[in-house]
Amino acid sequence: MKKKLLVTSKCAVILLFALILSLGKSNDAIAQTNAQISISGKVKDNKGNPIPGASISVKGTSQVVASDANGNFKVTAQNGESLVITFVGYVTQTFLINNQTQFNITLVEDTGKSLNDVVVIGYGTQKRSDVTGSIVSVPKARLSLLPVTNVLQSIEGAVAGVNVTTTSSVPGKEPSALIRGQNSITASAGPYVVVDGVPLSKTGGSLNDINPNDIASVEVLKDASATAIYGTNGSNGVILITTKRGTSGKPVIRYGGYYGVENLTNILEPRTGAEYVQKYADYMKQTGQTLTKPVPNNGELAAYNAGTTTDWVAEATQTGKIQDHNVSISGGSPDVKYFISGDYLDQKGVVKGYQFKRIGLRSNLDVDVTSFLTVGTSLFLSSNNYDGGRANLLLATAMSPYGKEYNANGTYNIYPMDPEQLYVNPLLGLTTTQISRTTNINGNGYAEIKFPGILTGLKYRLNAGYTYFPKREGSYTGRLANDMLGTARSFNASTNSYTLENILTYAKDIKKHHFDITALYSAQERKYNETTAGATGFINDELGLDNIGAGATQTSASYRDRYGLNSQMARVFYSYDSRYLLTLTARRDGSSVFGSSTTKYGVFPSAAIGWNIINENFMKNVRLFNNLKLRLSYGKTGNEAVTVYRTITTEGSSRSPFNGISTIGVIAANLGNTSLQWETTKTANIGLDFGILNNRISGSIEAYQNKTSGLLLNRSLPIITGYVNVLENIGKTSNKGLELTLNTQNFKGEGFRWETSVVFAANKNKIVDLYGDGKSDLGNRWFIGSPIGVVYDYQMTGVWQTGEDVSKQDPTAKPGSLKFADLNGDGKITADDRTILGQTAPKWTGGLTNTFHYKNFNLSVFVQTAQGMTKNNPDLTYGDETGRRNTPAEIGYWTPENQSQTRPALSYNNTLGYGYASDASYTRIKDVTLSYVFAQNLLDKLHLGGLTVYASGRNLHTFTNWVGWDPENNYSTRGSGDWTNNYPLTKTFVLGLNVSLR
Repeated sequence: MKKKLLVTSKCAVILLFALILSLGKSNDAIAQTNAQISISGKVKDNKGNPIPGASISVKGTSQVVASDANGNFKVTAQNGESLVITFVGYVTQTFLINNQTQFNITLVEDTGKSLNDVVVIGYGTQKRSDVTGSIVSVPKARLSLLPVTNVLQSIEGAVAGVNVTTTSSVPGKEPSALIRGQNSITASAGPYVVVDGVPLSKTGGSLNDINPNDIASVEVLKDASATAIYGTNGSNGVILITTKRGTSGKPVIRYGGYYGVENLTNILEPRTGAEYVQKYADYMKQTGQTLTKPVPNNGELAAYNAGTTTDWVAEATQTGKIQDHNVSISGGSPDVKYFISGDYLDQKGVVKGYQFKRIGLRSNLDVDVTSFLTVGTSLFLSSNNYDGGRANLLLATAMSPYGKEYNANGTYNIYPMDPEQLYVNPLLGLTTTQISRTTNINGNGYAEIKFPGILTGLKYRLNAGYTYFPKREGSYTGRLANDMLGTARSFNASTNSYTLENILTYAKDIKKHHFDITALYSAQERKYNETTAGATGFINDELGLDNIGAGATQTSASYRDRYGLNSQMARVFYSYDSRYLLTLTARRDGSSVFGSSTTKYGVFPSAAIGWNIINENFMKNVRLFNNLKLRLSYGKTGNEAVTVYRTITTEGSSRSPFNGISTIGVIAANLGNTSLQWETTKTANIGLDFGILNNRISGSIEAYQNKTSGLLLNRSLPIITGYVNVLENIGKTSNKGLELTLNTQNFKGEGFRWETSVVFAANKNKIVDLYGDGKSDLGNRWFIGSPIGVVYDYQMTGVWQTGEDVSKQDPTAKPGSLKFADLNGDGKITADDRTILGQTAPKWTGGLTNTFHYKNFNLSVFVQTAQGMTKNNPDLTYGDETGRRNTPAEIGYWTPENQSQTRPALSYNNTLGYGYASDASYTRIKDVTLSYVFAQNLLDKLHLGGLTVYASGRNLHTFTNWVGWDPENNYSTRGSGDWTNNYPLTKTFVLGLNVSLR
């Protein structure tokens, strides 16, 4: 494999070198003899105001300049050539040079500008009016003036069909994204991410490594016509990110920065001292015990008698702080363009000990070596730091307000409610050493040849990308954190990956016919290795992590793997008279993860047609519409769905004593299946794009259906085989949905404008088949005909009250017990009475953005909603744990006096394991931003190119019936999950500015 790739790379380099030499000679032979003339001019709008930053290019050459602050420009050209003047939001104009040296140019606003926008479609770009697939561009306003650490936070709620979820607000934690529902049951459902044409996914890195300030555009590919070019990586949708690049002109220095504070959006306040004492008294009464002291533990008596309390949540939290500073320099000559940036982000969390720091550097370079050869690079380095011991918010809610926080010597008291040892001090984590750091070193380069003469329109591009991603983790827990032996752990891992792509494109116009052909051959490889070392039994805590060898008991482990992918792709786009559009795509992928008994290759084709109805003759006199286009597509994509080596039968090692000696033995680990193949998704999509009343109303409506087959699921095996299960291609799922995007210009006056953007998406997901026998899988909560994620539980109907007859429904119940529906009518509550109570994914999502412009002020208000999902509520399953812990005051409990119908008695034991299914729907004021753009005439006096100041708030208020920290948050109960992710939603207020120098 390596040898083939090496030969392919050498051949490509030799071919490229030969082409450069031959084309260079041909370029010399066709030397131009016309004399260059100097041309100057001015660009202004239809009101006579100068337009700074307009692009003036000489058609057919690499010469491009920008107009200055007064709209003036200078350029050199020859008679017979043409000037092309472009500016965002205005109609592009072309002027023939015929002995003219002075041009006064007036640009008019482009009311149909969205149709002429260039959209990144994967391995190329296309005019929006020519797009046949389902591709959505994230609004540019969402990519600036928002204090986010990850670009997915900008997308949340703003793109129809893209469900971004923030399950934890831990600093530096990446949100999860799902495009058009969940196709796979056990495999990764996240989208494939590509940055500047080179994959970020599967390289070890994440979107946390990309500085949002460096991003120029984000496109989301949703249907098979758009994603099939990524083959096995396209079944869950694709996110394409393009970073900023340089332009010709004087260097422009830009600074963007903000500083803000963060607080928890909602706090589940623990009970006060008096409430805690009353709860304990009620517990003792309900359990028939005699109350001998006012608090459960003797260690609490001193504080109780003194009347002093501790607010443990306040002790574990703080006002968070966040700041970001970004500096960039861009510019260049007509032949060399550059963009260089540096970024520093520092976030101190609202829970003590949590923090995130990121240092990022980027260098993008484009060089026109000759008129036919362009080379460039996209280099970045990102260093992420998540260090720090952390406070335990879960334990902070459990502590007695009379617990003792500190010892006499100022150290943390390990057992604040002594002799109670079930709950330790929630601040002990702050005494530990915790290291967690990653670095992403990413280098991408390209070379592009444009062929002249009869081969005009033919281009060859070589993309090469390399990523080195080292990761380091380490921890030491000592005596101050209740580890009397001392425990150290060190973990080091690295990922090395490369991507090599050969892309051939050809564009040709023949009268009203337009052809655009793309062909690709690519190879990817990723190598991963890790080593772990650990020890316990340190004589003191002085060295800790810095001398693991000092531990009495040593442990170590190591692992490595390799992944490879070879691909070929062809795409043909054809249009006739800009009315009838056709796109045909096919990709062939060969993946190393599949077994030896079947082909490792899969073919993923797609087809799409488009009809620009607006360009038909019968629409010329229809003034209502400015845009009307119908799109249809159908295709197939794949999902590898398994990690490396899952098709191979492997053994594990186990150490056990034998004849008094510790001996290594072999045990069964994974039973391979050499016949495993891709999960395959077939997608049908229909879309209608429209623009009405001079595009005062514009948008799109789409409907889709995904059918996924060959799901990779674990089939259970008899235990006598030595294996628990084996992976097989045996399941089917389906997704169908409706998406709407609507943009309106509500009011446009002399100094005031009001615009609205609405997105809506509804998705229905279900399991069609599991194991081929038509039966559901109760153990995994997978039910045929139901969504993949459901809540399956008892149906609570209230609380049993004193005097009610329980004999006919739940004979074991007592007053204060939860009341459940006897669905099978057998007179008792058993496992057979469980039913599907709801789905965990939202039935529909939406976003509403209102933007107001008044003179130089801009106000944007964005509201997000997610409706129709049900979740078990961990905030309601706080076990009172035999009266030993504090509980949130908001939760409440039943007494004979209050006769609650929603909460049980303190004496109730949840023996059925009821999860308190709750409606998790919410509507959130996601962000509000007020900005002021300083007038250009003032900036000219200050020699500034631009200045904007803004104030922004995120997660300002949530409307919901959920009882708890937040409906979006995944909160773990004690002993059931990773408590470090118990970090609820935060609200952020920032002040920032963007300034450019020139």
